[in-house]
Amino acid sequence: MVNESKSQKIISRLSYSFGAFGHDAFYSTLSTYFIMFVTAHLFDKSDSAQSKMIYTITMIIFILRFVELAIDPLIGNAIDNTRSRWGHFKPWIIAGGTVGSVVLAILFTNMGGLNTKNPLMYLIVFAVLYITMDIFYSFKDVGFWSMIPAISFDSVEREKTATYARVGSTIGANIVGIVITPILVFFSVNPNHGQGDARGWFAFGLIIALLSWISAIVVGMGTKENDSELRENVDKTTFKGVFKVLARNDQLMWLSLTYGLYTSGIAITNALEFYYFTYILGKPGQFSLLATLNAVIGVIAVLLFPPLAQKFSRRKVFFISIAIMLVSLVCFTFAGQSLPFVLFSAVLFYIPQPLIFLVVLMILSDSVEYGQLKFGHRDESLTLSVRPLLDKMGGAISNGVVGVAAVLAGMTTGATAGDITTHGQMIFKLFMFGIPTLMVLAGTFIFFKKVTLDEKQHAEIVDELEKTWHEHLDTDENPADIAADERHDTVYQVPVTGTLVPLDQVSEATFASGEMGKGFAIKPTDGEVRAPFAGTVAATFPTRHAIGLRSDNGVLTLIHIGVGTVKMQGTGFVQYVEKGEHVAAGQKLLEFWAPAIEQAGLDDTVMVVISNADELADFTLERTQGEVTHGDEILKLSLKS
Repeated sequence: MVNESKSQKIISRLSYSFGAFGHDAFYSTLSTYFIMFVTAHLFDKSDSAQSKMIYTITMIIFILRFVELAIDPLIGNAIDNTRSRWGHFKPWIIAGGTVGSVVLAILFTNMGGLNTKNPLMYLIVFAVLYITMDIFYSFKDVGFWSMIPAISFDSVEREKTATYARVGSTIGANIVGIVITPILVFFSVNPNHGQGDARGWFAFGLIIALLSWISAIVVGMGTKENDSELRENVDKTTFKGVFKVLARNDQLMWLSLTYGLYTSGIAITNALEFYYFTYILGKPGQFSLLATLNAVIGVIAVLLFPPLAQKFSRRKVFFISIAIMLVSLVCFTFAGQSLPFVLFSAVLFYIPQPLIFLVVLMILSDSVEYGQLKFGHRDESLTLSVRPLLDKMGGAISNGVVGVAAVLAGMTTGATAGDITTHGQMIFKLFMFGIPTLMVLAGTFIFFKKVTLDEKQHAEIVDELEKTWHEHLDTDENPADIAADERHDTVYQVPVTGTLVPLDQVSEATFASGEMGKGFAIKPTDGEVRAPFAGTVAATFPTRHAIGLRSDNGVLTLIHIGVGTVKMQGTGFVQYVEKGEHVAAGQKLLEFWAPAIEQAGLDDTVMVVISNADELADFTLERTQGEVTHGDEILKLSLKS
């Protein structure tokens, strides 16, 4: 592992954050604003075939985005199998950013008048360009968000990088709404009441394309992939595999159905907000104010999630957020042309979105352990690939619905707020508020009835997995076979500084009874946990309160920090190694903050056991009491021949 200087780490974080900024600005443009260019600026209003062309293009986008969902797993495999001097991900981030940006700029034109001269040819060229852009965007998307583990093997550094990225992506997604009207008005020959003209829209598309491309280059130049055997991919994600995991993991399936309905609903409302400001309020320039408010609120909501989840539980945060969202939709429906009321309703609608996203992400992550306990197999990569697929599905549905809504409401080329009839407004509001409300309610009902996985159940699952961690190692070799090849003894060092305590005296019954194996306990005076021998990290836990190791000659050990600390959900714990990593004796594995355990009212005693002690030739502790320091020899172990 390459040690980076502090300045290099900061440059890497900032580069990655700027990459997230440009990446989400591109996605926001593609999913929300491009469809408005199609419906309102691509065709001449006097053309009788306008509505048919808009419907056709909308359906092309809808179909192609669903087709692209099936291609995504192949894209992931292609990235995994990429070998270059620049790593797995950066070639695709730069290539995807370059091709995607060029095509996006082209799509914000009428292709030299082809849309009117030869509509059929325009549709064919449009379809080819759009699927090309979408595929290369997906290469960039998958590569970019898969890159965090490659940037650093340090979990603390990963968390900081991810936090920087979340802030960058939140600002990037909303900055487009802030700048769109000023750009349209500035570059348009005819400002058209803030709607702009074809020249203004091309300038907007070109600026976003350049921003996205530059951000991809910055990621390529400012970050460094740390290559290691640990990153060698062994599990290939397939479309069939995703559905296989869904079918057998009931909690993942119901959560996916919940999120699929929810994300499709909010995507429709989010995409139609600019239409509302343009065709209902008649004030497209004021949309920048809403986007600014949402950018600030989004960052605050992300930072507020941990304390809210800790105080109310994730499940309650979900229902409170849904309630706020439903109230906002009712308010928005009756806001009319009151700008303050519209802003209040729209901001209220946005506040819960980051919170709900994080709740879903946490439960989705927890479903990995749920499936592991239920089926004895850990489907991490497949499980975590579900959410991006659902987000893209929601975007596809949104694009289809928005195009139909715009045509039926009369919000097409040349129309202004004064042209929209009362009937048109009713149709528009039905699409913007009615359909999303039904979808959100349906998703919430499924969540209430079927999604039962919460923090308490997850803690119980992790607790159960601790007891059987050594029975499901990701290897075809058993410890005895390994020992046959490596006959030398394992010298076991004390992993934590503190005071020795007999294992049968700890308050955790499963350890005191010997059910977890033979060993000892330590009342710690230091928060560092170090490797007791040279070996491989065989098991890690999402709560970071325990770790399983296998020595080079097959000895299995579990180091468990505290009693009941699984309930802390990782608060106060830091993990410095990953599953599959080979560690040296004395290498730092974990770190914990004793005051956090004390504040939670829990015992911080560290329990150390040999999980396969029945396979040992001998088990005799050199010491059973007194002060010890990490690195002190306490056992010499070898497996039976």
